[in-house]
Amino acid sequence: MATKVTVRGNLDQALRKFKQKVARDGVPSECKKREAYDKPGVRRRNAKKEGIKNSQKRNRANNRDY
Repeated sequence: MATKVTVRGNLDQALRKFKQKVARDGVPSECKKREAYDKPGVRRRNAKKEGIKNSQKRNRANNRDY
């Protein structure tokens, strides 16, 4: 998939737009994930840790007293 950004005067803005589009497509996280092989057990363990962390974050957000 090709990502295209047109440059109209300011190269810095075009570069920022390009980085945003690439990040939105998930390219950096996909590259990081494929850098090394994770055994299936390690992958499950990391997914479980991530789920626990996200649920704790949601609980903190929902239990705030305003």
